Amino acid sequence: MTNLSSQDTIDTLLLHADRELNPTAAVVPPIYQTANYVAKSAEDFVQRSSQPRHTEFYTRYRNPNAAQVETILAALEGAETGMLVGSGMAAISLCVLGLLRHGDHVIAQTAHYGGTLQLLRDVMPRFGMTATQVDQRDVHAFEHALQPQTRVILLESPSNPVMRLTDLRAVAELARSHGIFTVIDNTFATPLNQRPLDLGIDLVAHSATKYFGGHSDLIAGAILGRAELIERLWNLQVILGAAIAPFDAWLILRGLRTLALRVQRHNESALALATFLVNHPAVSVVHYPGLPQHPQHELAKRQMSGFGGMLSFEVHGGLEAAKTVMDKLRLPRLAASLGAVESLVVLAAANFSHYLREDQAEHAGIVPGLIRLSVGLESSADLIADFEQALSGLPQHPG
Repeated sequence: MTNLSSQDTIDTLLLHADRELNPTAAVVPPIYQTANYVAKSAEDFVQRSSQPRHTEFYTRYRNPNAAQVETILAALEGAETGMLVGSGMAAISLCVLGLLRHGDHVIAQTAHYGGTLQLLRDVMPRFGMTATQVDQRDVHAFEHALQPQTRVILLESPSNPVMRLTDLRAVAELARSHGIFTVIDNTFATPLNQRPLDLGIDLVAHSATKYFGGHSDLIAGAILGRAELIERLWNLQVILGAAIAPFDAWLILRGLRTLALRVQRHNESALALATFLVNHPAVSVVHYPGLPQHPQHELAKRQMSGFGGMLSFEVHGGLEAAKTVMDKLRLPRLAASLGAVESLVVLAAANFSHYLREDQAEHAGIVPGLIRLSVGLESSADLIADFEQALSGLPQHPG
């Protein structure tokens, strides 16, 4: 199969977009578990060493397994090319540090993944870079934060863990009019539910640990965008050594084959569970953009084709009631991370305690009793029944 076009379905792309990169007769591509590659001649060595992102020179530069995954992800995101790296934070850090220099300024959100917040507050200042954080729900806040030194606007939508949204098209247009790069963490949505490049965003980053891998057995990150920007970031990655191991890249490739099926199930089950929770008298608030009650539901419908497998909620009774619910749950595992085949729950404030003081967390909407749920592939009826028994006996809304 050659020359896959943009008209090919997602299911087909996931299975066949990388086929020409497998030179063997094996249906499943082999794992290139090697650090380096033998050149056929001195001239061949010169060509390999001088060609950026050669797949068979040195694995810190790139490897065939990574190239296979990058081809699929670029097709999914509608990008010219992509780059796999060692973790989601490596992806975000490369995007920020690779586009900035001393004296530059970033506009970011008040709601970001904790590691991203730490990058903004603790790491960037060491290199003479500054950041202004704004409420992502207010497009005008981004405009008001503009400075002559602003070079990047950093986004995350839906944001972790309170599911706030950013108007991606509006922010992209604002940035473009001022010659500013836009970068988004698209981990929660995946390219199956949201394609930021189509809305004008410059670079898309993912924690490939999550939905791309999908099985809680790898750590990786990905960056997608224009070839010129990816090459710029690749040069920095080679220096910093944020390379991905061949086996981890191969595991992502395996996970991607079923991504469309999994995301569809995540979407359906999360909406069913969010609908159950929002109507339960023991639940005070549910954060899920697929609910009509979500304050940005109309924006979600405009820029997302599905609403994802992530939600968070609070119960009456605060932290102690939330702990009771988590201890009574039988199906979801109490474990960090998300996007896997099994449902996972965390106390969001505890999960973010490595990165945020309590007052900073609450300012971002992460109250002590907030439960974040990554909905897995279990039967939605079984999940609802499990949450129903876990919520029983809790304080209820007087109405």
